[in-house]
Amino acid sequence: MPKIADAKIAILATHGYERSELRQPLEQLRAKGAEVHVISPEDGEIKSWDKTDWGDAVPVDRTLSTASPQDYDALVLPGGQINPDILRANPEAVAFVKAFVDGGKTVAAICHGPWLLIEAGAVKGRDVTSYHSITTDMKNAGGHWQDAEVVVDNGIVTSRKPDDIPAFIAKVVEEIEEGQHPRAGGEATAREDAPAGP
Repeated sequence: MPKIADAKIAILATHGYERSELRQPLEQLRAKGAEVHVISPEDGEIKSWDKTDWGDAVPVDRTLSTASPQDYDALVLPGGQINPDILRANPEAVAFVKAFVDGGKTVAAICHGPWLLIEAGAVKGRDVTSYHSITTDMKNAGGHWQDAEVVVDNGIVTSRKPDDIPAFIAKVVEEIEEGQHPRAGGEATAREDAPAGP
């Protein structure tokens, strides 16, 4: 159970990430003492989307091809429409996310970021939220979608939009400090309130 000051956190993103959803977790988690790396398929810098147009850029700390999930305690997936749509079509990015899910590590996705959770098989049977426009995607993937600022299910943290970032970051810290979250094959086990089979 690492304290947040001892934690190592990956943020997976590419061009078109929602600026606040990467910048605020990056800066606030680093301010709490965590070692945070921006990981991307590209090296150099990746450019943000800031509300209605391209924004500033952040340096990439590790390329996806050189980063290992075993080196990190948690994964953060910022949203924006462009960023997760590109990453969910990248098999290496999906495998990276799935390794965190299967390894029982904290995985946190906000806005459209949960698209990557769908691709990694991490939504089925779980309580989740997301940006409202992908509610149907989440439900079709078997998620129990809720309209809440932050939803946690066995170390999988989801939020809806930039307004939810303070609650999102607080839950990321809490889940990291709880330690490992054992999971069955990357998918949720049967819900306690689910009806019994025949």
